[in-house]
Amino acid sequence: MHNPNSSDMPLTATLPNGLRIIVRQTHSAVSYIGVAVGAGSRDESPEHHGLAHFVEHTIFKGTTARRSWHISNRMESIGGELNAYTSKEETLVYTNAPAGYDERAIELLADIIANSIFPQREIDREREVVIEEINSYLDSPADSIYDEFEELIFAGSPLAHNILGSPESVRRLNGADCRAFLDRFYTPSNMVVYASTPTDPNKIIRLIEKYFEPMHFPATDAARTTPPAVEAFDKVIDRDGHQAHTILGCRIFGRDDARRFPLFLLNNYLGGPCMNSRLNQELREKRGLVYTVDSNVALLSDCGLMQIYFGSDVEAADKCIRIVRREIERLASDTLPQRSFDNILNQYCGQLLVSSDNRENMAMSMGKSLLYFNKVQDIRDVTRRLRALSPADLRDTAELIASSPLCRLTIR
Repeated sequence: MHNPNSSDMPLTATLPNGLRIIVRQTHSAVSYIGVAVGAGSRDESPEHHGLAHFVEHTIFKGTTARRSWHISNRMESIGGELNAYTSKEETLVYTNAPAGYDERAIELLADIIANSIFPQREIDREREVVIEEINSYLDSPADSIYDEFEELIFAGSPLAHNILGSPESVRRLNGADCRAFLDRFYTPSNMVVYASTPTDPNKIIRLIEKYFEPMHFPATDAARTTPPAVEAFDKVIDRDGHQAHTILGCRIFGRDDARRFPLFLLNNYLGGPCMNSRLNQELREKRGLVYTVDSNVALLSDCGLMQIYFGSDVEAADKCIRIVRREIERLASDTLPQRSFDNILNQYCGQLLVSSDNRENMAMSMGKSLLYFNKVQDIRDVTRRLRALSPADLRDTAELIASSPLCRLTIR
C-alpha cells in the first residue's frame, strides 16, 4: 500500500489476487467508483467481432442473485447511474451516486463481474438493440469514417474491425461467449478498481477487498501483436453525398513513448477544440471551406494513430488537403518563436486544468493511468512534462508527422 504525503494524492493498494486499487478522497457530494479492464475489441477472436462491446451491454442483464431490473434499479433508485463503455483496448464499468452509497456500488460491480449469467431472453433482446446501434452508426458518415479509416490503416490486425462488430457477427454471439470473455479478461490482474469519493480511502479499500478479493481467476494473456505496416493509401468512396468527409492520418508510436507530450501539444494546436486552432482558422475562419475540422490522437499499447478530420463541400476537399499538408510542413520546417510557443503551451495547459474540473472524467483517468502505467499520472505530472518542452520539440514532432506517409480517406 502507498500513501503519498499530499492529502489530495490517491491511495493505492494491490490485493493478493493481483487486483489493483486506487482511491482519491475528495470534498465532493458525489462518489465515482468503477472498474477499468484491460480488454477491448482488439482482444476478440475473428469469429467474435463485437463481443467486447456486446458484453458491455449484456453484463447488466442478470446475475445469480439479481435480475436485470434489480441491477439497473440498484443505483438509479438513489439517483445514481450504472454504465459502461468499450474501446479498442479497454472497458470501463462504472457508477456515480450521492456520497454514502460506496458499499452499494462496490458490491454491485463485483456481483456483475463475478456472477453475470447472460440470460437468453435478455441476450436476444439486447442483440437487436446493438444491431440497431450499428445500423444507425453506419448511416452517419461523419462518425463511421473513423472506423473505415482504421480498417485500412490497421489492415491485417484485430485493431482494424469496428468495435461494434457487424450485424452478422453480433447475431452469432451468445451468453456462453459473453461469460467466456469475462472469465478470460475480467480477471483481478487485468483490472483496476478506482474510487473518487469523500469517504476515508482506507475504508474504501477494505470494502473493495471484501467483495473483490474472493475473485481468483487466472492471469490473462492478451497475446497482442503489433499491426503490420501498410502502404500509404489515397481512397475516395463515392456515395452520392453532397458533403465530403475526409480523414488524413498516419500511424505513430504507442502510449509509453515520451514523445507523446509534444504530440499532444501539436495535436491541440493544429485541430484542438478551440476556435483559434490553426486548422480551424485556416480552413473555416479565413476561407470558409469547412463546416468542421479537428485533430485527434489515439495512443494504444504498441502503436498509435493521428488523424485530422474535416467536413466540406465535395469540390473543396482536395484544396483542404493541400492546406492541411502545408500547415504541417510549415511547422516541421520552421521553429516557432518562443513567445508563440509559450502562448500555445499556456492555452493547452489551461484547457487541461479546466477539463480536470470534471470529477467523473478525472476518476476514470485515474483508474486508466494505474491500469496502463501502473502509476498515477495526474494533471500535475502532465503539466510538468509539458512545461519542460521547447519550440524545437514541437518542430521535431511536426517533422515526424510530415515525414510519415499521410493516408487519406474521403467519403462523399
